[in-house]
Amino acid sequence: MAATRPTLSTTMKAVTQDTYGPSDVLKFGDIDVPAVGDDQVLVRVKAAGVNPGDWAVMNGLPYIARPVYGWGRPKNAVRGTDVAGLVEAVGEGVTRFKVGDEVFGSGDGTYAEYTAADEGALALKPGNASFEQAAAVPMAGLVALQAVRDHGRVTAGHKVLINGASGGVGTFAVQIAKSLGAHVTGVCSTRNVEMVRAIGADHVIDYTQHDFTRNEPRYDFILDNVANHPLSDLRHALTPTGTLVPNNGGFDNRWFASGGRVIHAHALRLVAKRNLRPFLVSYNPEDLTTLKDLIDAGTVTPIIDRTFPLIDTPQAIAFVGEGHARGKVAITV
Repeated sequence: MAATRPTLSTTMKAVTQDTYGPSDVLKFGDIDVPAVGDDQVLVRVKAAGVNPGDWAVMNGLPYIARPVYGWGRPKNAVRGTDVAGLVEAVGEGVTRFKVGDEVFGSGDGTYAEYTAADEGALALKPGNASFEQAAAVPMAGLVALQAVRDHGRVTAGHKVLINGASGGVGTFAVQIAKSLGAHVTGVCSTRNVEMVRAIGADHVIDYTQHDFTRNEPRYDFILDNVANHPLSDLRHALTPTGTLVPNNGGFDNRWFASGGRVIHAHALRLVAKRNLRPFLVSYNPEDLTTLKDLIDAGTVTPIIDRTFPLIDTPQAIAFVGEGHARGKVAITV
């Protein structure tokens, strides 16, 4: 039996692009509602999260990644991956969701009224989070959870430093590290000091005033979301058994973006006594459910800088591309 389709319309509003470039290449209009496969879910989008990666793909960056998402133009005309919404239809192989469920996770082109998503890339939405808050979670929340818990192996009593604590990944990482019992230091700009303190950081360093790599103490785990220090300096800020996860999505290098830094980290990992753990995020329903539980328990709260309506998606992506968002930006549909 084929998956059901929406009964109201076969078309939807969406933000699309047919060439690479700045935000004015994005167009608002009508396209077909996506079909879903046997193991997919059709989600009626209520909100979509904006990530730096959306800005990068819009611009066709880094160039080395174009074989993945299209040489001369994007293979998928609709940007966006993070989503929160309502299940509108399910494929015949789907067992975890039913029509009407509130879900969040990753979809294929979420700056639209509907998106198709793999069943394994979704989880039930946190009950005490808005759709906008839930849409802010998937990419940033999974990176933070997997970096802190799995690669940093943070446990109670560890001294943890989050560089870039006021951004999307950083705000989740501060709260997740605190939930694991760590003593957390957040590094951010002057205007974000009070916000980072408010989400649970035990100590906050204003990077415009102090360089944490030049002074004591040393840390058991550092998550670097900014790449404003050489890897060698970050390593020297670790304890002898400490772990560094370099997680920076900067695109100053239009050919490789942060790829050169990741390769450098892998090379250092082969010779360094201190542990470097670059990684790629993994979407899985178990970790999404862990994030849901943390949010439902009030242990983690998604931080939203601002929201934009779907028609203003170009402005939302341009704002995130500037790199100064506090927490996350969401698009409402």
